Amino acid sequence: MASKRRIGAAIGWGLLALLILFPIGLWATLALWFRIPGPEWVRAFAAGAFGLLALATIAAPLFGRRLRMLGCFALAFAAIVVWWGTIQPKATANWATDVSRQATGVVNGDILTMTDVRDFDWATRTEFTEKWVTESYDLSKLRDLDLFLAYWAGPEMTHVIVSFGFEDGRHLAWSVEVRSLMGGEFSPIADLFRNSPLVIIASEERDVVRLRSNVRKEDVQLYRLRTPPATARAILLQYVEESNGLAVQPRFYNSILTNCSTAVVALVRAAGAYMPLDWRLVVNGFLPSYLYDHGAVDTSIPLEELRERSRISARAIAADGSPDFSKLIRVGVPVPLPR
Repeated sequence: MASKRRIGAAIGWGLLALLILFPIGLWATLALWFRIPGPEWVRAFAAGAFGLLALATIAAPLFGRRLRMLGCFALAFAAIVVWWGTIQPKATANWATDVSRQATGVVNGDILTMTDVRDFDWATRTEFTEKWVTESYDLSKLRDLDLFLAYWAGPEMTHVIVSFGFEDGRHLAWSVEVRSLMGGEFSPIADLFRNSPLVIIASEERDVVRLRSNVRKEDVQLYRLRTPPATARAILLQYVEESNGLAVQPRFYNSILTNCSTAVVALVRAAGAYMPLDWRLVVNGFLPSYLYDHGAVDTSIPLEELRERSRISARAIAADGSPDFSKLIRVGVPVPLPR
């Protein structure tokens, strides 16, 4: 009987260690490494100390100090949670130029006036002509909602850009991005730990799309969505509301929970549109199949043909600085029939 109790206790502790102690210990260790202020040695000491405490707690049954170590671990983790709650995103800093401004908008009847719409002319990844503009759009002329997917890290991950098209041929594109510091680098791991604020860029397509297709040489795909104008309008107004809110109260970017895909899903749902939960919303390189399965794109042709015809990088390079950039990149891209 005693032997069975010991085996049961060992299994119970093993499950506790595997499901709770190890994940919490790993998270807290990385949080200390990435967010404790001070030089690298201070961050290494804090992270290493908690990491060792976590390992000692997991191994505590070997030394007969299970409850004592568990108590120390709980107190240390509680202190980290309290400290974590004090970390707030910066409202002002020496931001990188391309994410230095948060677009805002005002709606007066059917007229949307956007301030700080980005319209850069990119020569290279780091060389560009800076230009921020104020533009007005007639919401009664809103007709299209399109999705750009810029594949930057293999077939599994893509950057999502949502673009709204108007009767006059103009487009207003939105890109959810990391607001990095001047000279800073994008780090998906660091950005899991309240490293950088979130910024929503409102932009001309010849800026935000051309940057990825022509300058960064990414595989950019364009999907025309089956979206009624009323739904497109509601989603656009959600973008405006969210952008205005970020201008007042910054929030952190998170590589998993609050990124270019999850933010789009949240905005679409807030506007009342239906988007079923699916693993492809996280592993967003597979979004085309998700859209196809739910009839959001043209399903009159096979998915692989749709993907091939949706690749616009070659057309974007040919159009380059043309004033008809948005029109030229859409040539040959399938348009779904309205339901």
